[in-house]
Amino acid sequence: MPCHDLGHDLAVARRQVARRKVLRRQAPRRWAGGLLIASLAAALAGCNTTTARDTTGSIPTAYNVRHPIVLKEGKKSLVLLVGTGRGGLSAVQRAEVLAFARNWRRDATGGVTVDRPVGATNTRATNDTLKETLSILVQAGVPNNGIGIRPYHPPFGQLGTLRLSYPKMVADAGPCGLWPDDLGPSYDPKHFENKQYYNFGCATQRNLAAMVAEPADLIQPRSETPIYTAKRTFGMDKWRKGQSPSTTYADENKGAISEVGK
Repeated sequence: MPCHDLGHDLAVARRQVARRKVLRRQAPRRWAGGLLIASLAAALAGCNTTTARDTTGSIPTAYNVRHPIVLKEGKKSLVLLVGTGRGGLSAVQRAEVLAFARNWRRDATGGVTVDRPVGATNTRATNDTLKETLSILVQAGVPNNGIGIRPYHPPFGQLGTLRLSYPKMVADAGPCGLWPDDLGPSYDPKHFENKQYYNFGCATQRNLAAMVAEPADLIQPRSETPIYTAKRTFGMDKWRKGQSPSTTYADENKGAISEVGK
């Protein structure tokens, strides 16, 4: 074998031995890096929130918590019907517009919006009615800069109406009529837990929200009014004299139609 070939083979052998030594030293580092990547992947997989979960167990059992009454901004509306042959308000409509303006002063959270029809067969009559309506609103205390007028196009062939509205706070609950579970007998374990069904109490909450006169009363009580000093003084004076402070009605039997129970 020539000497130069032997020297070349020795050089190749030395490089291979050196490479093996380097790989042995880097093997622990590669193993640690792989372990670190696997750990990060597992942590990220634990942060996945897109998987569907059963939330039935988190539904509140109390109906007032399941169907809470909330306060939001709604709308108070008044619709005025106007014929084609007569402009202006009738006596009943004038009273309605006046009551609408008084209610605005009490509970409105914004200005009054008036929608007037354009292109209808009674457009001229509604324009005359609009003038009288604005006059009543201003005289009742609604400022001119608090009234906005916007046109709208009613459906073809239909009479246009004047529509008055203003924003106000209202109470609301619902929606009702949701039935996520079967009310009848089933093999579902929830059927044997004797709990209220989901829609239970929703109608009562919704009706209460619609009937309350002042929605803010559902959140906090009103401030106390001054005491009736005359009645209090009268009762205290009787108490000091040893007399009964109760009121005596002389005609308590007036209007009786029977003596039964006496």
